[in-house]
Amino acid sequence: MRTKGKRPSAVDPTWKYAVEVSKVNYTSCMATFVTLGPPPAVQPDLIEEKKSKLQALLRDLGEVIVAYSGGIDSAYLAWAAHEVLGEKAVAITADSASIPESHKRDAEQFAREQGFRHEYIETFEFDNPDYVKNDKDRCFHCKDELFARLEQVAAERGIASIVYGVNMDDLGDYRPGQRAAKIHRVKAPLVEAGLYKAEIRELARQAGLPVWDRPASACLSSRIPYGTAVTPAVVKTVERGEEAIKALGFRQFRVRFHGELVRIEIDRAELERALDPAMAGKFVEIFKPLGFHYVTLDLEGYRQGSMNSVLNH
Repeated sequence: MRTKGKRPSAVDPTWKYAVEVSKVNYTSCMATFVTLGPPPAVQPDLIEEKKSKLQALLRDLGEVIVAYSGGIDSAYLAWAAHEVLGEKAVAITADSASIPESHKRDAEQFAREQGFRHEYIETFEFDNPDYVKNDKDRCFHCKDELFARLEQVAAERGIASIVYGVNMDDLGDYRPGQRAAKIHRVKAPLVEAGLYKAEIRELARQAGLPVWDRPASACLSSRIPYGTAVTPAVVKTVERGEEAIKALGFRQFRVRFHGELVRIEIDRAELERALDPAMAGKFVEIFKPLGFHYVTLDLEGYRQGSMNSVLNH
């Protein structure tokens, strides 16, 4: 179900105060780099304890909207919310050009398979010049738009809580979208339960969820360097390139847009195959027709959040 509507007015300022959660890292480091150290090894007894805590947190909320992108974290959260709350949990996906159509299809399929409520809501981040200019706060403006729209739906339906799938590992990267969550009082139950990505994957695997080993994903706008305008045309070019690489059988990769140059990041486990001259020729065949003059393969391989590296300088 796709929910259409006009861009909402400014959020009521009475909503703008911090989310109260039990993890200090979440409240004090919402949009800054933090040093967390390596995630702990998955321990069966510990993740069961965390799973029980997550269930208790969701049960206490009573009725929730889950911001659902279809990635492993939001997928597991949507599933867990449905397991605990049934029809009182609804997963809502942004109907945005920044989300690949294949990801939307995957999100729909998983929701159908698991039987939880799923809807779309139109978002308008590309109408916001502060989003389009693509400075270091782009992610804030995107999430601010999404959470404002979800607040509107929540208010219309009398739902008190919105949750999203940030986890403990996410606190160690620059993610200004977490600041938007704080402003809009969006809760982070995976963080409150102390769950790391590897633990979420293991819990999903134990539950028999096909998303348990889904590659890490992010919105298409994250492929564009800070300072380069983000437009629907640019992100669609990136999307076409990534779908073509996926069709070649690669699993974890990113297409990074640099104007006339495309920089392809392939996971190191798959990099040897990508370096084959015949494969290099296929990359050229894909990206030259998309308008790139130069086609490059990044020898460091895929790194999550590699565009954020410039923020350290």
